[in-house]
Amino acid sequence: MARFLVYLEPAEEGGYIVSAPALPGCVTQGETKEEALAMIQDAIRGYVASLRKHGESLPFGYEVGEVEVVEVEVGTAP
Repeated sequence: MARFLVYLEPAEEGGYIVSAPALPGCVTQGETKEEALAMIQDAIRGYVASLRKHGESLPFGYEVGEVEVVEVEVGTAP
């Protein structure tokens, strides 16, 4: 079992876009958070299977990471 950080963001047309930053191009979407998370799990499995098929290894440090949310006042441009 491997753990991946995933990023969920609301889609303009509804639902969610979800990506796995450690796996470039591994992006999918779902109508609900639950569906989006299930879709990214499937996408990650496919991505890893493709890496293995081509004799490539997982990117280093995919399990290492910490997520924090920061607030920054950006104000308006002059």
